[in-house]
Amino acid sequence: MKYVILVCDGAADWPIEELDNRTIFEATEIPFMDWIASHGRMGMLKTIPEGMHPGSEVANMSIIGYRPERDLTGRGPLEALSAGVHLNKTDLAFRCNIITIEEGLIKDYSSGHITTEESRPLILYLQSQLKDDGVDFFPGVQYRHVLRLDGEKYSEDIILTPPHDQLDKPYKDFLAKPKKFDDKKAKMTAEYLNNIIERSHNLLIEHVINKNRAKKGQKMATHIWPWGGGKKPNIEPFKKKYGLCGSVISAVDLIFGIGIAAGLEPIRVEGATGLPDTNYEGKVTAALKELKQKDFIYLHVEATDEVAHTGDPYKKIDALEKFDQFIVKPFITAEKKLKDELVIAVLPDHPTPCKIRTHSNDPVPFAIYNPLKKNKLTLSRIYSEKYGKEGEYGLIENGEEFIRLLLS
Repeated sequence: MKYVILVCDGAADWPIEELDNRTIFEATEIPFMDWIASHGRMGMLKTIPEGMHPGSEVANMSIIGYRPERDLTGRGPLEALSAGVHLNKTDLAFRCNIITIEEGLIKDYSSGHITTEESRPLILYLQSQLKDDGVDFFPGVQYRHVLRLDGEKYSEDIILTPPHDQLDKPYKDFLAKPKKFDDKKAKMTAEYLNNIIERSHNLLIEHVINKNRAKKGQKMATHIWPWGGGKKPNIEPFKKKYGLCGSVISAVDLIFGIGIAAGLEPIRVEGATGLPDTNYEGKVTAALKELKQKDFIYLHVEATDEVAHTGDPYKKIDALEKFDQFIVKPFITAEKKLKDELVIAVLPDHPTPCKIRTHSNDPVPFAIYNPLKKNKLTLSRIYSEKYGKEGEYGLIENGEEFIRLLLS
């Protein structure tokens, strides 16, 4: 058998008043996800363990079959793996956004979805100006970059906040803090990070790229914002754990990093952007090509989450329709050609409710279509949170149980 997991990042939601108290899934025409739900089996998956922050690193590590409460060392080191940043055992790696702060408020976690072509020179410029002993910046994709610190000199015992969780709030309330007030190394690290956040401002706003963005009426990249720090992960290879070789396909370093840590091959598709204009066809083509020689594909689409952070439910509906039409439909078609050998799972990694414009830790609905275990009953149901809760699988407590269910 072959297995594919299709992830619509952040697509789950709460009932929305302007959509007649329907969720995004309920309000969107998604006939192919509905087909999976009706011909397969449904349930709810708890992707965020108790007490953990509902980040994409936690949720996707769960879906891919690991236990983030045990295996996750931080988001930064996963993104560093994808970006090819060398980490020794003591190095610390942080996700490093370039963000927009206006009048002291965090206005945009992505600097208006700045392009890689614009952001890469900015990060390289910061590296030339802010590089220090044991401190280095590395460019990533769009607004997502990496900051590496020498773990012998600096501490990971600090509190850092994802900027997308604090939109329209005073940035100074969320600057780095030591976890313990009397920890001198952590206190020094927090002070150092806050210092380079402030220093980055004058460097960035004077750069010609930002001046050009301002002239065009685009948001400026005004500050760096490091978060999600940790050391290099050491997890059991996916093939050893589940007996399958596979690949990951995405547009974001985080997903590639999880895959690399698990020994899965990262497949980078030209034109994959993480936005609704991503190269859907290229992702599907790459996945089907990989399935000829691999057992397992993890295909992740970021667009639904990115638009959910804007709080606009209609943009989210449009992104979900694209996911259904351009990602789910081709795999249903492909399954028929593969002679009942392709198992398809579809799910979001976490909810990103439009009401709060950030992630929540609610369980998410999932559907699994296994051609050898077709539903004997004639069902007519839509892919939604409601039907997930009423589904045959019930509530699945963790990602290891989910993958074993997929493979059973």
